[in-house]
Amino acid sequence: SSVENGRPLDPADWAVTDVVNYFRTAGFEEQASAFQEQEIDGKSLLLMTRNDVLTGLSLKLGPALKIYEYHVKPLQTQHLKNNS
Repeated sequence: SSVENGRPLDPADWAVTDVVNYFRTAGFEEQASAFQEQEIDGKSLLLMTRNDVLTGLSLKLGPALKIYEYHVKPLQTQHLKNNS
């Protein structure tokens, strides 16, 4: 499958390290490790609800909201579009 920045284009194909690197690159250095600890790969990321992101990762609320609204939700929307 196609690859960008060393990551598969489709988030469903991301390994845990891809997810972690994605959030590091997006500027969430500190929060990225939570995805590692919770072993969230691309498939898990695409299944996460707002509540999962806000409460399940033990993140500070501000960054958690940004992670969900600007990253998780758009990735989920994009994935659904590409696979419909």
